Amino acid sequence: MTIASNVRQCLSTIKSIEAQLSSLALNSTDENAKKIFHETMLVIGETKDEIQSRIFELERAEPQYKGS
Repeated sequence: MTIASNVRQCLSTIKSIEAQLSSLALNSTDENAKKIFHETMLVIGETKDEIQSRIFELERAEPQYKGS
């Protein structure tokens, strides 16, 4: 597995975690838990954006990784 494939797999996992945290925030009845899940989801979202940027950098620097 190439580095680009590993990074894409990581991005997919991060997106899944973000969606799960969103669901937990929406479905929780405890207001403190809702707040914590939402805040954590926002941090994960920032991480997701950084990983997406890294994928663009990889594709620009190594064209053979584009779209694979």
